[in-house]
Amino acid sequence: MQYGDSGAASAAIDWNTTHAALWRHHRQMLRAVRDLDPIALHALVGIDGQKDALQRNTERFLARLPANNALLWGARGTGKSSLIKAILNTYAERGLRLIEVDKDDLLYLPEIIDDVRDLPQRFVIFCDDLSFEAGERTYKSLKSVLEGSIEQPPNNVLIYATSNRRHLLPESMEDNRNSHLVEGELHYADAIEEKISLSDRFGLWLSFYPSNQDNYLAVVDSYFADYKGDLALLHAEAIRFAQTRGGTRSGRTAKQFYNHFWEKQQPS
Repeated sequence: MQYGDSGAASAAIDWNTTHAALWRHHRQMLRAVRDLDPIALHALVGIDGQKDALQRNTERFLARLPANNALLWGARGTGKSSLIKAILNTYAERGLRLIEVDKDDLLYLPEIIDDVRDLPQRFVIFCDDLSFEAGERTYKSLKSVLEGSIEQPPNNVLIYATSNRRHLLPESMEDNRNSHLVEGELHYADAIEEKISLSDRFGLWLSFYPSNQDNYLAVVDSYFADYKGDLALLHAEAIRFAQTRGGTRSGRTAKQFYNHFWEKQQPS
């Protein structure tokens, strides 16, 4: 779909054969994704609770039952984005579709949604690494789509977003100083109310925490399922690799170690 000044679509995507699309800002259009990341749910280790919750929500959505917009928040590299991609791969044949929109392009979100609201497929709008700095205003378009317009959100569209911030917007000590108690009840400052009001529009919050060493090594093992060498030595190498990455033990680090380890095994 391409949008001119009028916002009308001048080129259509065949959503019967296309499972995902990306919004391209400079071309002002959605581009169909032909080479999807093949990540599967079973490959995501150590986040079983988050997987189950998002699967249940997505299955309700596909069954045309009430379902929630979802905010996956927490430590970097812990599988937030991978989980959403795996959900698409799991349910694409049942009509799930995904549109990825960068946070800087959220002002186009109402037009994008208008063009899919009457289609038979079920659409997840995917906003990856979503957070806003002081002074940014593009989040207002997201608030409007979530629950802030006189028009009901379409029942075939949900927002799944990932973020390192629970409330998506930066918080300062000054914001907290302006909060106060009234007759024993905490009344947040206006600045905090504005920040919370955005994340509150996501009915499903899923938290992702840094892995401990055992969980990290379990993810490593999942990548090396066919490895026939000394597992203790492999784990020692994986731990050393994580230490070179600032001690970050995450699914992302495990994947990077997998790439690094096999590169080392190739003859020079």
